[in-house]
Amino acid sequence: MNSSKDQTILTVSQLTKAIKNNLESEYRFVRISGEISNLKTPYSGHSYFTLKDSNAQIRGVLFKQQKRYVSLELRDGQDVICFGRVTVYEPRGDYQLIVDSVEMFGKGKLQKEFEALKEKLAQKGYFDREIKKELPAFPRKIIVISSATGAALQDFLKIVRTRKSPLHIQILPVLVQGKDAPADISKAIQFADTLAGIDAIVLCRGGGSLEDLWGFNAECVADAIFQCKTPIITGIGHEVDFTVADFCADFRAPTPTAAAEVLTSDSSQLLAHIALLEKRLKRSFAQMLSSQEIRLNHSLKLLSGFGNKLNEGGHRLTLSKSYLIQAMSDYLSGQENRLQVCQAKLAAQAPLAKISVQEKHLLHLKKELIGHIQHSLARHEAKLGSQAALLNSVSPLATLARGYSVVRKKNTAGKPTQVVTDSSKLNEGDILNVLLHKGDVDCVVLGHDSSAT
Repeated sequence: MNSSKDQTILTVSQLTKAIKNNLESEYRFVRISGEISNLKTPYSGHSYFTLKDSNAQIRGVLFKQQKRYVSLELRDGQDVICFGRVTVYEPRGDYQLIVDSVEMFGKGKLQKEFEALKEKLAQKGYFDREIKKELPAFPRKIIVISSATGAALQDFLKIVRTRKSPLHIQILPVLVQGKDAPADISKAIQFADTLAGIDAIVLCRGGGSLEDLWGFNAECVADAIFQCKTPIITGIGHEVDFTVADFCADFRAPTPTAAAEVLTSDSSQLLAHIALLEKRLKRSFAQMLSSQEIRLNHSLKLLSGFGNKLNEGGHRLTLSKSYLIQAMSDYLSGQENRLQVCQAKLAAQAPLAKISVQEKHLLHLKKELIGHIQHSLARHEAKLGSQAALLNSVSPLATLARGYSVVRKKNTAGKPTQVVTDSSKLNEGDILNVLLHKGDVDCVVLGHDSSAT
């Protein structure tokens, strides 16, 4: 570059225009991938957002008339591919991407983390309807966990003041954005749950991008809500914003204002409703009194002749009483006569006399039975003695008693086996067992004489 050019002085507009021409000619049409964040769509209908990766970012705009060619609904956290033109906005000196079309490149990192945490907590039962606690119909004291300087808290308090609610509100200021926000929010929930007399806890925050609301998408916040015994209502972001805290809470309001409307009742409406109920109650009470008065008059008419009827009934009762007494007297008299007749018959039958006669007869029979038994025993005893004498006369023991003996030969084992009747069958040295009338003896054969008889 020569010295004349080095000394050229450019205005800001000239430099910006030169940069614009170079950029727009070099990058006339480009495809850029990145993650959408800080998405905003004002009343004009144009969508403004930031397209970023881990190291850089660029502003992007999708004009309203171009949206009819885009089927994708843009959201924070989406990983997309944008096709468009790089241009420079000269009044601010910013360069940006004018987007003509958008297509998904895959979910953004934050969106992926959000979906993964949702699935994990759902499997743990954090979102189950059965564990959701009911909000009190008319809470007296609540705790609001929010940024002390945020517009969301002011919107909430404005509704409470407008409705003239006697609700007592205690505010726990916390960080609602940044890396320290999740721990701050979870500690505030745990602390609020320890306070006595608290009917509900409110988590509220204004709208923002997915990054802005990320403090309410932490697992520690979900754990604190799940373990909290006090009912929790959330009013986080706008109606289209959903966080993990919304899914874990007992009730989700779309905005902080809606959360205040849920917890507070309009005093003027309540007074009007009470007045209406009072009118209805008075009218119902008047109708009831009128109806009871009519019934009372009717009852009095029916009771007007009750005195005469009562006297007539008393006379009939006295007459019936006399008839009853006479009838009972006649009946008792007849029963007494029957009893006397039965007593006479019973005396004639005299069971004690019959028992005495039968007892004497029984004693006589007993004596006869004993005599017959003794006679029979004596007769059988005599018969048994004769039979025993006859049996004893033929008994071997009786023969032994007269001096006879039984000789038996012992075997090699020393046991008596056979009776000896013939001496010729004995040998010298044989051992014999001689059975006597009393006891037995063993003998040895020394010799024998078979001719002896």
